[in-house]
Amino acid sequence: MAKFRIPEVLTPEEQEKFLKTFNKKAKTGLRNYVMCRLMLDAGLRCGEVLNLKTNDVDFQTGKIHIKQGKGSKDRIVWLNEEALNVLRKWREIKPESELLFTTLKGEPIEPRYIRAMVKRKAKQAGINKDIHPHTLRHSFATDLYRESKNLRLVQKALGHSSISTTEIYTHIIDEELEKEMKFFRSKEVA
Repeated sequence: MAKFRIPEVLTPEEQEKFLKTFNKKAKTGLRNYVMCRLMLDAGLRCGEVLNLKTNDVDFQTGKIHIKQGKGSKDRIVWLNEEALNVLRKWREIKPESELLFTTLKGEPIEPRYIRAMVKRKAKQAGINKDIHPHTLRHSFATDLYRESKNLRLVQKALGHSSISTTEIYTHIIDEELEKEMKFFRSKEVA
C-alpha cells in the first residue's frame, strides 16, 4: 500500500468558530464568508471559487456548474439553503463582473489573498492547526463521507477521476474510530 499523508480537517466545532470570525455586514467580510462556505459546504477548490462566474450558479436551486475544474473536468454540486441565501446576498451587492467573486473594484482576486485570509481567520478563531483553503475542502469531504458513508458520492462531489484518490477520507474516519475505541469502556469493571 502506498504511503500517504492524512489531510488536516476542521471539526464541526472548529468550522463554526471559523465562520463566526467573518463580519458579514462588511462587503469584503460577506464575500470572504461566502467563498469559505463554498469550500466548506460544496467542496470547491480555491481556484474553482475564484473562477466561478455568476451564470454558473442557479440561484433558485443551488446548483453550481464547476467548469474546467482540476484536470479540465466539469462537475455539478449543490449548496444547502443557508449557504445559498448568503450567496444571494453577495450577488445583490457584488461589483459588476461576470466573475462571482472579485475585489471591490471588480478585479480578479489572487489565490494568495484567499490563503492568507483563511490562515488569518483560523488563527482568529483560535484554531491551532495549519489551515489552508484546501483544508476546507478536506473538511467538506470528511463530513460528507461521515454522514453519507458513500465514497462514490464523495468522489463525484469532489470531481475525482479515481476512487483511490477519494479513499483517503476513509482513513480519517478510521483514525477517529481507533481513537474512540481505545477509550471505549476503558474504565475498570469491578
